[in-house]
Amino acid sequence: MKTTYPIAAVGELIGEPARAAILITLLDGKYRTAGELALTANVSAQSASAHLSKLVGGGLLTVHRSGRHRYYSMAGPDVAHALEALGSISTLPRSRVAAKITVVPDVMYTARSCYDHLAGRIAVELSDALEKSGVIRPRGKRDYELGRAGSAWFADLGIDVDSLRRSRRAFARQCLDWTERRPHIAGALGAALCSRLIALGWIASRRDTRALRITPRGARELHSRLGITA
Repeated sequence: MKTTYPIAAVGELIGEPARAAILITLLDGKYRTAGELALTANVSAQSASAHLSKLVGGGLLTVHRSGRHRYYSMAGPDVAHALEALGSISTLPRSRVAAKITVVPDVMYTARSCYDHLAGRIAVELSDALEKSGVIRPRGKRDYELGRAGSAWFADLGIDVDSLRRSRRAFARQCLDWTERRPHIAGALGAALCSRLIALGWIASRRDTRALRITPRGARELHSRLGITA
């Protein structure tokens, strides 16, 4: 009897180029129509519909209905976390025989959204700085926990860590950054941190991309508080 593995089924879903393009597009956490995703994946509307049906059926995407319209989004942060980790593997140096290299815009390396948290160089340097200053510390190989200065630091920023602990979501995850190949903060804490930095005007979105922009105020605050050069 042939043994089947769930990971193989997920790998097959992600491995198809059009479906991979759809998933990467939805990493910003937004909702999009089938037509928009068809353009992104460069496939026909009929083909996009078939791909979306498989991704929804496989638990990677969810569909939201509003009247006659359907909007698709990432099924949850764990899917985004897995895709970010896979990205770090796919960008490892390969031989000249390997497939063609995908060109990534420089702004994506600096700062971008990964579902609902911050990723890129700034995110990794932020995690490193918070760890060195005792705000967070690793817990095992998958998570972070608050350090001795954690509660006070996040409270000063306007983040209630106690309420985050009461949520059903993992508190703070180590998400392997696919461009830096080092961890940044995901989970409820990572989402709250990203949301707060946007609210404070430290980072801002860029149009039609999940790349983020560090504002002049954000650059000053990151440097003065944590020694990060944006």
